[in-house]
Amino acid sequence: MRTIVVTGGAGFVGSHACKALARAGYSPVTFDNLERGHEWAVKWGPLERGDLRDEKVLRRVFETWKPWGVMHFAAYAYVGESNVDPLKYYDNNVGGTANLLKACAAYECKKFIFSSSCATYGIPRRLPLTEDHAQQPVNPYGYSKLVVERMLRDAEAAHGIRHVALRYFNAAGSDPDRELGEMHDPETHLIPLVLFAAMGRQPSINVFGSDYPTPDGTCVRDYVHVSDLADAHVAALDWLAAGQASCAFNLGNGRGFSVADVVQRAQEVSGLTIKRHLVPRRSGDPPVLISDSSKAQTLLGWKPKFPDLSQQIEHAWRWFRDGMP
Repeated sequence: MRTIVVTGGAGFVGSHACKALARAGYSPVTFDNLERGHEWAVKWGPLERGDLRDEKVLRRVFETWKPWGVMHFAAYAYVGESNVDPLKYYDNNVGGTANLLKACAAYECKKFIFSSSCATYGIPRRLPLTEDHAQQPVNPYGYSKLVVERMLRDAEAAHGIRHVALRYFNAAGSDPDRELGEMHDPETHLIPLVLFAAMGRQPSINVFGSDYPTPDGTCVRDYVHVSDLADAHVAALDWLAAGQASCAFNLGNGRGFSVADVVQRAQEVSGLTIKRHLVPRRSGDPPVLISDSSKAQTLLGWKPKFPDLSQQIEHAWRWFRDGMP
């Protein structure tokens, strides 16, 4: 059985990827410092607790498990925090990845799946976004992801480490089996915050701007189910296993939904009223982000199982209502 080291495997997307890997016949080993991940989410293989910035611990893990491939999710991922403390993001997201790639080179681990982001594109010049769109991030978080994409190209040229960079849009939903779900502290994702308002865990949902050039004035985003993201990571690993070239792929559903749409769908799913509080725009928020993910569908054979926004919200609602530990 092929062993895959999954950095950040105790986090939201990483834990779902571990489940998908196990189902596909791989053996996932989670590497996570548990700063923002959760030990309860590590259910499909062992946990190695450590930080990517600790080269000694990282190399011990590679020596122990001799991984066939790596899935790299471990990163700080709050846009606002990255603006306030950019060096923290470069130290962890870039410096930690450099250590990981050094370990891959030292232990002949030649297959690398990277959790990138649509944040590398910045403000769209055209929609939907395709992979050849200019990458001009507008915050340190997005730039840290772009730097890693460049690092991967350089590591391939120097060490033969082939990679797939998956630029996904807004991760949503939760495991349909209710074994996993989203739990961030602080929570910044829209759908959980909307559902928290429905449950009374907070009084209302903040809507950042209502005067965008969109049908209802609120920002529009492309939501993709976390289980579909996990499946795409396994498909990307299979792509490299088949000897295919390094590549980048968008992961989204190609449909945009506004903040108001999400609130309305959440009210329908929960049967509860959600109060909205209008606040000023956030700096750097593009009015619309919609993906063109046809490349992943054509080359990886990736077909989202849960493209419907209401179903994504329903899975998240069931998790927050019934499944959280």
